[in-house]
Amino acid sequence: MKMRVDFAPLDGITKVVFRQVWHRRFGGADRYFIPFFSPTDQHVVTPRDRRELDPEANRGIPSVPQIMTRKAPDFLWAAELMEDLGYREVNLNLGCPSGTVTAKGKGSGFLARPEELQRFLDEVFASVRMPVSIKTRLGYQEPEEFYKLLELYNRYPIACLTIHPRVRPELYKGTVHRDLFAWAVQESRIPLCYNGDLLTVEDITGVEGDFPTVEAVMVGRGAVADPALLRKLRGGPAATREELEDFTGELYQAYQDFYGQAGHAAQRMKEVWFYLIHLFEGGEKHAKQMRRLHTPRDYEALAAAIFRELPLRDHAEGRFA
Repeated sequence: MKMRVDFAPLDGITKVVFRQVWHRRFGGADRYFIPFFSPTDQHVVTPRDRRELDPEANRGIPSVPQIMTRKAPDFLWAAELMEDLGYREVNLNLGCPSGTVTAKGKGSGFLARPEELQRFLDEVFASVRMPVSIKTRLGYQEPEEFYKLLELYNRYPIACLTIHPRVRPELYKGTVHRDLFAWAVQESRIPLCYNGDLLTVEDITGVEGDFPTVEAVMVGRGAVADPALLRKLRGGPAATREELEDFTGELYQAYQDFYGQAGHAAQRMKEVWFYLIHLFEGGEKHAKQMRRLHTPRDYEALAAAIFRELPLRDHAEGRFA
């Protein structure tokens, strides 16, 4: 694999505890994108964000902080803070499709305000001192919005443009618009990264084969559903049942240590299993039970049953959107 491989920021999942355990157990990513933080008007970092951004917590894990805001002064303040913490790049989130985010004009909601976005980018790139990359969708409502969006992006010295070829209403469902990504490969003056539905080794190598000039791919859900995915991409082995059991056990304990309680840890593990269950055959019933469980003891019993009862696939199946 010649392309760089970035691990996508999945809010609620790929936070600091997950990144530490996943990187130690499996690895294979060149860079890890930290799930977004939104600067406050008071320019104060919350304790939760500070835990995520702590350089010590990310030591040995090449990381890129992601910022979500529609206010240029807040972005510039956050970028300066990231530089002070020792990070070498920051990423602007223009991709998140969550309704609570887009209602505030942030994430992919910012794409619906192209004139405001232009003023924002003018102010940011006039002053920022470190490389800025962007993660974007094709537009807010229609894929064709991307023709003008890319024209706008091409005006700025963006370090890398990660494109998820969907629009906001499509969330993570339906076929990606590969035709528009192919057009971007021809028209972009910015190094590109492809993101979207990279769930198997074949999906990833297919991007490299179809778009050999593209700088990178960004993998998210696929690497949570199959923790050994990027290792396999580098020629390593698939995960064994014992390895996955050790991984989930260590992760569950690490969550307990981090949060100080098993209940919160079990809730975090439910989110991981939403994806991981697709690596096991016949896991539909167990997936439903996982969504309904309430106590740590229920979680522990169900996780043990999955490893005891279900055959392990060699790759995750399903779209798990």
